[in-house]
Amino acid sequence: MDTYVYKFEKNLYINLTNRCNNNCSFCLRKNMEGIDGNKLWMQREATAEEIIELIKGFDEKEYEDIVFCGYGESTYRVEEMKKVAAYAHSIGKKTRLDTNGLGNELNGRDIVPELKGLIDKVSISLNEKNAQKYDEVSHSIYGLRAFDIMLAFTDECVKAGMDTLMTVVDVISKEDIEECRKIALAHGAKFRVREYIK
Repeated sequence: MDTYVYKFEKNLYINLTNRCNNNCSFCLRKNMEGIDGNKLWMQREATAEEIIELIKGFDEKEYEDIVFCGYGESTYRVEEMKKVAAYAHSIGKKTRLDTNGLGNELNGRDIVPELKGLIDKVSISLNEKNAQKYDEVSHSIYGLRAFDIMLAFTDECVKAGMDTLMTVVDVISKEDIEECRKIALAHGAKFRVREYIK
């Protein structure tokens, strides 16, 4: 059975799609079927209405935020994400989008104005310190352009006043992590190092 909504630690997570425009070498999808007993590969994508009904099955006191993060890039399904985020706000929940930051290119337009007011926090995978190194770990369909596309998306989120975080996974060198920290701060974002989950 497909898992579209799952609880992990303190939050409720939404698995909108398995499609992704990156193929990151450190991605959980490489060696795990899911997280915490939740199988995240799906046979079909759920509608926003189906996801909202599943959210209603969870006790609101049992989780804090609603996070768009599964086994794919959620910005493939912007319209569904907006509907679910609106519902989350209607029940008093904050929302977060975990993304590779390539959603504008993917959708052929700037989606940030559509997300403003619906997505409270954005966590963007910075991954590496420059376009070449980013491409080596992210293997994006956009090639070397992906790095600048991701940075431009970050700038738009910051300009829109969204709580913006950039992250790297601790599989890269300490020197590169420090360079990435400088990039995040220079773009007005917060910075976090994520632990690689084996």
